[in-house]
Amino acid sequence: MDGVGPLTFTGIRFMLGVCVVAPLAWRDWRLISRREVRPGWPELRAVVGLGFLLALGAVFQQIGIGSTTITNAGFLTALYVPLVPLISWLILRERPHWSVWPTSLGCLVGTWMLSGGGGVSIGVGDTWVIAGSLFWALHVFFVGRIAERIAAPFIVACAQFFVCGVLCLFLGSMTETFVLDGVWQAALPILYSGLLSVGFAYTGQVVGQRYVPSADAAIIMSGETLFAALFGFLLMGDRLNSMGIMGCILIFTCIIAVQLMPLMEARRTARV
Repeated sequence: MDGVGPLTFTGIRFMLGVCVVAPLAWRDWRLISRREVRPGWPELRAVVGLGFLLALGAVFQQIGIGSTTITNAGFLTALYVPLVPLISWLILRERPHWSVWPTSLGCLVGTWMLSGGGGVSIGVGDTWVIAGSLFWALHVFFVGRIAERIAAPFIVACAQFFVCGVLCLFLGSMTETFVLDGVWQAALPILYSGLLSVGFAYTGQVVGQRYVPSADAAIIMSGETLFAALFGFLLMGDRLNSMGIMGCILIFTCIIAVQLMPLMEARRTARV
């Protein structure tokens, strides 16, 4: 963020992701071209929508990271985990398990503790990250359904990356100053986040969510919070006070409980 703006950074990294996935997307395209029923305009609109959600989530998070800690950003982004079943209830009218409500409240309390407690002390960066978590939740909710419907996960991944990259670069060209020296300054983070984070991890998410329900996928991906705290400590010198640590524990406990409690009840019912 010292070298490039959030839109430029996000745009370049996702276009690098396109380059990584493009050969596999071409293979998927050759396979689906042999089908009698091929994806049409509804599927195209759905993938474009995924790209917009991806752009909003990534850019909001990137803006927030500029004025909050890596540890805070990692845990606050994970608020999308309890949001996924809530979105399922609002969109599909699937009533969530009762555990969603107390765990959602617990996440809010944990967020307050993570921000330092006291009055309303959520920082500007934290607010951006929290807003981005809503778009991450929507993305997690839709991406598996769309990938399953199209049955070409690498095309879905590549197309959403392309939409996200083009949108961010277009908006960045109008609102940010592009300096080549700044890109070189941020080259290592751009390469890592573009080739590995986008090219491999985000693509793996699309492939995996064809077979895993969105709520289960959310809890698996919530492990990023632990890695965010770990690498924030090792690489960025982030330190949390006792209340912040308790807030992290509460948030992570809630996002685990919101998935495990329904499974435990289902097992007890099956035994009876």
